[in-house]
Amino acid sequence: MTEQAQRSTSADFVTAFATGWPENQPDVMILSLTTQKGIQDFALNREQALLIAKTMKETAAQLEKRKTGS
Repeated sequence: MTEQAQRSTSADFVTAFATGWPENQPDVMILSLTTQKGIQDFALNREQALLIAKTMKETAAQLEKRKTGS
């Protein structure tokens, strides 16, 4: 199997939070994924965080359409 084929599509816990140093880096958000293999933290800049938020909003809307049959 290739490395790509072995990727997991779930995390036990997902959190996103602003950094603890907003006076120095106000446009950084941390996305933290906890899986059976450990914790992986990702530092996101403003554009990346906004793209992720947009994608999540669009995906949630699609899931809601499927749920309600609209």
